[in-house]
Amino acid sequence: MPERVIIAGAGIVGVSTGIWLRRMSDAEVTIIDRLPPGEGTSHGNAGVLAACSIAPVTAPGLVRKAPGMLLNPDFPLFMRWGYFPKLVPWLIKYLSNANDSDTRRIAKGLTHIVGDTVDQHKSLVAGTDAADWVHESNYSFAYTNRAAFSADAYTWGLRHEAGFEPEIREGDAAREFEPNLSPTIGLLATMKDHGYIRDPGGYVKALARVFEGLGGTILRAEIKDFEFEDDRIRSVLTDAGPQPCDRAILATGVWSKPLMQKLGLKIPLETERGYHIIFKDAEGIPSHPIMIASGKFVATPMDAGLRCAGVVEFGGLDAGPAQAVFNLLRKQAKAALPNLSYSEEVEWLGHRPAPADSLPLIGQVRQTGIFTAFGHHHIGLTGGPKTGRIVASLVAHRPPNTDIGAFDPMRFA
Repeated sequence: MPERVIIAGAGIVGVSTGIWLRRMSDAEVTIIDRLPPGEGTSHGNAGVLAACSIAPVTAPGLVRKAPGMLLNPDFPLFMRWGYFPKLVPWLIKYLSNANDSDTRRIAKGLTHIVGDTVDQHKSLVAGTDAADWVHESNYSFAYTNRAAFSADAYTWGLRHEAGFEPEIREGDAAREFEPNLSPTIGLLATMKDHGYIRDPGGYVKALARVFEGLGGTILRAEIKDFEFEDDRIRSVLTDAGPQPCDRAILATGVWSKPLMQKLGLKIPLETERGYHIIFKDAEGIPSHPIMIASGKFVATPMDAGLRCAGVVEFGGLDAGPAQAVFNLLRKQAKAALPNLSYSEEVEWLGHRPAPADSLPLIGQVRQTGIFTAFGHHHIGLTGGPKTGRIVASLVAHRPPNTDIGAFDPMRFA
């Protein structure tokens, strides 16, 4: 009798896992989510297949710089101070990694998950109707001048060690390459062999149809708990009733934290609230995704227009969006792209799952038959297909020929 597998979460990680699992095995696979596929965090990201995004936020010097960042109204870091007391335990663990040795350890782990992202996405969609959503492209980082670029030397050093080397254009050469950028941008560091998704939410929905075409099932429900027999998963309890299974996979992003607590594990996981604005029917935009270094946001051309996504805010899951964050993002986008014109704006807020050590949790929880596939921080779309492939291999009794010890979900036990 085929194994019954339940995947919690219909975002990029969950759907990718489902596709690979159906390809690798005859398991009966059901994806469960309270929302339709691609309508959570996977909908609202910057859309970049950012193979070079290997450096965590917790670089050396962050502890010293953070207070000034928070007090600067033009810096894209915000704090809901009423939430701060709840954040402190996680924040202490998070900042403890802001040193050279931990940063290099984390970067090595992230490289394993994102370094071949374009090939992983192409493998995921090969021969399917979802292939058209994946675009190969450059990915540029825009700086005001050489000094601003040099100030990021530590991060570029990590990328260099991982095999990523930018092509530098300065002055007139930068403006000729991307004529819609502001004259205040004097240097572009461009990475080849990257890519982007022209509508992340639409892409995940297309992948969900691929999954269903492979015989998978999608159920709209909210997961409440698990049922065990001899310490092995036997069913997932939902508001639509119990769903029997032999194995289960948690790919529910930041909402995985309370589910892990039911397994006796307290995971230091927080929401890093991410914002985007879509400038619909936009003109005067870049030809490929560009990270505007001064504003820490990415401008990506998409089907609907230009999506500007980024900014970091800590404030928990329950608070609504902060208009000050949208205002700063809007101000910075128009400063970097003075030729930008559009028909209307669409604002969005979502929740990035941020583990205290910036590494996703990938693997089995003890010998329970429950596997984890969450905690991707800024790299969910980029690393989703690779994570899905690894977890599907584990569940299909075909362990991947690679070391995934850095992602062990039991490392916080």
